[in-house]
Amino acid sequence: MSTPDLSTPDGIPHDLLGAIERLKKERNAVILAHYYQEPDIQDVADFIGDSLQLARAAQGSTADVILFCGVHFMAETAKILNPTRTVLIPDMQAGCSLADACPAPMLARMKAKHPDHKVISYINCSAAVKAISDVICTSSNAEKVVASFPADQPLIFAPDRNLGGYIAKKMNRPMLLWPGTCMVHETFNERRMIELQLQHPGSKIIAHPECEPSLLEKADFIGSTSALLDYVEHSPASTFIIATEPGILHQMAKQAPTKTLIPLPGIDETCACNECPHMKRNTLEKMYLALRDMKPELTMDEDLRVAALKPLTRMLAL
Repeated sequence: MSTPDLSTPDGIPHDLLGAIERLKKERNAVILAHYYQEPDIQDVADFIGDSLQLARAAQGSTADVILFCGVHFMAETAKILNPTRTVLIPDMQAGCSLADACPAPMLARMKAKHPDHKVISYINCSAAVKAISDVICTSSNAEKVVASFPADQPLIFAPDRNLGGYIAKKMNRPMLLWPGTCMVHETFNERRMIELQLQHPGSKIIAHPECEPSLLEKADFIGSTSALLDYVEHSPASTFIIATEPGILHQMAKQAPTKTLIPLPGIDETCACNECPHMKRNTLEKMYLALRDMKPELTMDEDLRVAALKPLTRMLAL
């Protein structure tokens, strides 16, 4: 193997994409990337998807090393499903405001107060929260998971109150909701959304169910990240106002190049409030270093992993 052309004291090569590809082959690694990653990361990934798609890709991979370009709970999920493989994450500090909003000890106390309730936890939660849940769901399959319980079974839905409230209303299924929210999806600018629709007659508002209820009420289509992508690709409409993290626009533009895509700004249009700061912690440089140095590696206590695997397995079986 030839010595790469180095450009920094850390040994970062000029041709990062080529270096990542070489290391990927040497390590027998697979690169998974969420739709909210930067375009360059999406382009170098082997699999791109939302939480459910990447959970399946992680489970189906035969690679020795999984480099997970997303946030911490996603890498945890990959490790839960693939205990014998090395799971790397470019930046271990890439967290999730929604996961942080639901500490496992606090959810355990809520569960103890309602012992007759079953706990459905959105996949955007820590391994410790998964371990005390009865089943996991994603925004893609939340309705199916809720419907899998008898109508008279009391339910707790954690940690996203907006997704839980949307499903409860749509299915006419009361649930106790944990009061967590996504820092990105709760900050979209409703006034600006209305202005944009007036400026673009015939445009469609599409929104992720993590958005606030007042915004969801005005949406033409509500769905998971992958469902939003599919809707844009197949809808006869030509212009879309998109209320989710704008990283998805890269794949939308590739799959529907003739469509006009307008990201909905946050409350403060002078900042990047509609972008997830945790997702954006990952970079090509950090990906290269992770594969070169085989760290940061995500490890997990085996008892915790086994406990968290049970509700994930129930979800995947559905």
